[in-house]
Amino acid sequence: MTATKLVIFGNDDIGQLAYYYFTNDSDYAVVAFTLDAAYIKESTFCGVPVVPFEEIEQYYPPTEYDLFVAIGYSKVNQVRREKYLAAREKGYHTPSYISSHATVLNDGRIGENCFILEDNTIQPFVTIGNNVVLWSGNHVGHHSTIKDHCFLASHIVVSGGVTIEESCFIGVNATVRDRITIGDKSVIGAGVLVLADVAPEGLYIGVANERSPVPSTRIRKI
Repeated sequence: MTATKLVIFGNDDIGQLAYYYFTNDSDYAVVAFTLDAAYIKESTFCGVPVVPFEEIEQYYPPTEYDLFVAIGYSKVNQVRREKYLAAREKGYHTPSYISSHATVLNDGRIGENCFILEDNTIQPFVTIGNNVVLWSGNHVGHHSTIKDHCFLASHIVVSGGVTIEESCFIGVNATVRDRITIGDKSVIGAGVLVLADVAPEGLYIGVANERSPVPSTRIRKI
């Protein structure tokens, strides 16, 4: 069986991870990377060419190649949103990566250009939109909806019946109680417990522990 040929937008750490996952756990063969021309510093990355996004159709036409946008949550996901929409406008199919080590029970209700890594649990009746990132180890409870362009970091618990509106970021170890809504472009920081609806553009930041005045070498038992 011939592998489908794939170009990845982005050549930072997330681009390298996308290359790894698609190469080792999918039916895709990554043949190139692409970036806006102004950001290209090297002609190759991960052993394949890097070409300008402005000219991508000339090198890798959308009739023969798919394109995956591998960008993080910069500007509350707006950079990834912009490049995903630009790729779609150029006519590219933008496939999702769903780890074979994830537990996915929602009958395939997952959109395009999603990046769903290992050890995620996606329960029945969940809906996930386009261009969503679920880093490793999250729980997404039954009847929840994650809309387009969201980024969920690791070890988040999304309880049942939750709605996460577009372009939200949720940090590691956050917990979202059942049947609430998180408004567009909200940022939920690491370790935050969300117990009520969040209005659009909400910002919730966890409290970091302060250093003890006693040094670790003076602890008698640990």
